[in-house]
Amino acid sequence: MNYQDDFRNKDLVAGLIQRIRSLAEDLGTVKLMEVCGSHTMAICRYGIRQLLPENLVLLSGPGCPVCVTPGEYIDKAVALARLPDVIISTFGDMFRVPGSTSSLENEKANGAAVSVVFSPMESVQTARDNPDKRVVFLGIGFETTVPAVAVAIKEAHSLGLRNYFVLCGHKTMPNALEALVQGGTQVNGFICPGHVSAIIGTRPYEFLPREHRIGCVITGFEPLDIVQGIHMLLAQVADEIPSVENQYTRLVKPEGNKAGQAIIAEVFDPDDVEWRGLGIIPGSGLRIKEDFAACDAERNIEFTPEPTVEKKGCLCGDILQGIKTPEHCPLFGIHCTPTAPVGPCMVSSEGCCAAAYKYMERPLGTTD
Repeated sequence: MNYQDDFRNKDLVAGLIQRIRSLAEDLGTVKLMEVCGSHTMAICRYGIRQLLPENLVLLSGPGCPVCVTPGEYIDKAVALARLPDVIISTFGDMFRVPGSTSSLENEKANGAAVSVVFSPMESVQTARDNPDKRVVFLGIGFETTVPAVAVAIKEAHSLGLRNYFVLCGHKTMPNALEALVQGGTQVNGFICPGHVSAIIGTRPYEFLPREHRIGCVITGFEPLDIVQGIHMLLAQVADEIPSVENQYTRLVKPEGNKAGQAIIAEVFDPDDVEWRGLGIIPGSGLRIKEDFAACDAERNIEFTPEPTVEKKGCLCGDILQGIKTPEHCPLFGIHCTPTAPVGPCMVSSEGCCAAAYKYMERPLGTTD
């Protein structure tokens, strides 16, 4: 048996589901929110919601970095792509996200230089190979991807590249959880992201039980990980003893990844940034430090994005707060599909609308 099979053992999952059902019998409605796009996809893929008792509700929160990126950022990326000497370098999830009137996909079809990469270092090499062009990397992602972008910025800085830039849209998770709670989102616990937590550790979540009496569990991404995390979180609710628990001990340590934290602090400062659906959250984003300002696209490139116009009828903002689910959206599956997306939650490979659409016909408890 390989290692992955251990975490997809149906008998072990079934046993935990039964224990969850027993715990939930004596409780009213319990709402748990996952704040990781990879968790959202796994929950839909394995039919986990359908296996749970009716009084246990799983909500998808702002766990997809592309989904929480505001429309204004997309419009800035489109405006930069329209400049004749600019090459846009981006992760694939951003390629098809619609802005107010266009997307990077449309701009590429119209002749713009847009390159999809798997690593920020590829964009540094593009800048070296094209000294007559300005290369702009779209810096999107939570703490998981920020260290790699920081390394790319440092590399470009050390090479003295004057044509390498980052359009910074990075965000950090703990402040968003604080904003959700203070904004009135009614949940009994959070399923916290494994990838983010591998960088920041467990301690940044301690304010949740301490200040808000809400527990959380950091979990991995296999079915057994997620179901065990739900059981641990439900036990906290039943015992009325909220805490920070770590199910994903094989990867996440209390102190996190010190090297990753150090390079983030070296290259970026905290910033007040806008999240789609949540508004501006103090200290929840990152900006490039003054020492590396030569790599900041907004400080060095003159461009004028078009006025941002939100798509009528799109409920991505409410869905990201757990107020609505994809099925509540009048556009879902009719006017908004993966082939013709209206909002980012349908575009991203980690978007909750994309997950719901892809797996909504799947029989209970099965995989693709």
